Amino acid sequence: MAAVLAPLREAATYRSLLFLAAALPLGVIASVLLFTGWGVALAFAITPAIVAVLIGFRGAVGAVAAWESLVARELLGADVGRQQLSSGGRGYWSRGKAVLADRSFWRQQGYLLLRFLVGGPLAIALLSLLGAALYVVALPIYYRWTQADAVGLLRVDTLQKAVLVMPLGALALLLGVHLIRPIASLWRQIAAAMLAADDKRAEDAATTSRRRSQALRLHAGITAAVSALIVIVWLLTGRNGGFWPIWPLLALGLLLAVHASITYAAEHRELVRRLGLTTVAAANVGVTTSFSLFYILVWAAAGGGYFWPVWPILALGLILVVQVLVVRSQRSGREELQERIETLEATRAGAVDVQETELRRIERDLHDGAQARLVALGMNLGMAEQKLAADPAAARELVSEARAGIEEALRELRDLARGIHPPVLTDRGLEAAISALADRSAVPVTVTADVPDRPPAAVETAAYFVAAEALTNAAKHAGADKVEVRIVRRPKSLVVEVADDGRGGADPAGSGLSGLRRRVEALDGTLLVVSPSDGGTTLRAELPCES
Repeated sequence: MAAVLAPLREAATYRSLLFLAAALPLGVIASVLLFTGWGVALAFAITPAIVAVLIGFRGAVGAVAAWESLVARELLGADVGRQQLSSGGRGYWSRGKAVLADRSFWRQQGYLLLRFLVGGPLAIALLSLLGAALYVVALPIYYRWTQADAVGLLRVDTLQKAVLVMPLGALALLLGVHLIRPIASLWRQIAAAMLAADDKRAEDAATTSRRRSQALRLHAGITAAVSALIVIVWLLTGRNGGFWPIWPLLALGLLLAVHASITYAAEHRELVRRLGLTTVAAANVGVTTSFSLFYILVWAAAGGGYFWPVWPILALGLILVVQVLVVRSQRSGREELQERIETLEATRAGAVDVQETELRRIERDLHDGAQARLVALGMNLGMAEQKLAADPAAARELVSEARAGIEEALRELRDLARGIHPPVLTDRGLEAAISALADRSAVPVTVTADVPDRPPAAVETAAYFVAAEALTNAAKHAGADKVEVRIVRRPKSLVVEVADDGRGGADPAGSGLSGLRRRVEALDGTLLVVSPSDGGTTLRAELPCES
């Protein structure tokens, strides 16, 4: 109960109501300014005086917008800055052009027009609802001085009847009070978007999505409230002439359905893309369905008869079918480009991750391997130097240990260098490098290569590491007895395929194979892993490679 009554105790509710009510005087002022300003501008359009008219009009619009900004900032806490009163420009004619080119000028006019066309009627409806609610709540005080049918169908001529209708007024009052803050919140967002400086208008996709959903929910709430108000007015004024609210209710429902269709299409872009449509085409499906249902309901409300809605429905359906066919047969080049950009961004990000992983591995190997051996080598040589005169035999033993350490450090550095980029790959090519891998493998490996021309260095390196990772997995994890490596150079690609007869069941999402996939996809290639649980694993990489 406390949550239901909370808006009545909060000062923000009354500040929001004051802002909404201010749309009545400010909206009238704005409408007079806009219609008069553009009327005078059209009258002087072909004369030099048009520049002075535009500058004066711009200043007047900026002044009213500044007042609106002050009201929105003080009453709603909207994030708006100071409004510009001029648009710059050098020279007489350039000043007029600067006014027409000023985006904030057009946004301010749009906001003022919204305050008049939407804010004014909304304020009237909300104030009427609150006034009617207070009127009904206060009936027990002055019911004696009201007409006998003051509440329409119910004759309120006794205190009992006045008390009986009080809950209806209380419900209407609570409904109106709970609508104030959401409506004001929407106006705060509109003011922040249309009256703020340009550098405050950027918003990310999440914010846009949230605002779309909020706007749809608010629209639905306002539609429900206005519909209820219309029905209450019909009940209070009697039911003569039939149920006339059906016509405004149908119009309000159509507007809400169209809004919902557009919002749904914008919020479910992935589903729309899978259906092979654009966002506009998907929205048109919902809009066409909404209008078709609207025509049918209008026909039914008018008493039936000849089914005339068939003709506008057929026309809308034909337009929709043509649009869907065109969209399906010829996808928008812009959407394809966007998909391509998203793919490239993902693959490039994967390549960066692979590179960072490799750098961390190299740093770890250097720190734990060669660096530690070199430190131990330095200590041995220092001790040998100290014992050289006093104990030559001990010094000789330390020097021998140092020499063995040098050989081990060199071996580790060679292995590390080979893991970064093997020299044999640069000197002799891919076939020789993979053959060298096969010679060092613990599992017998057969290499078949058909690479008459060397591919680009990046492709060659990726192919080498694909084969190296596959051979390592076959020896360490698969328990294979033999491995076959096939390398084929095609006109537009290089194919590397590694097949073993191991236990199978390899996880394509594992760290090693995931890193390979990112490395291959960074070159716009594809990696296929086939590893059934009953045995055998085949890894196939295809890398783009123009002849």
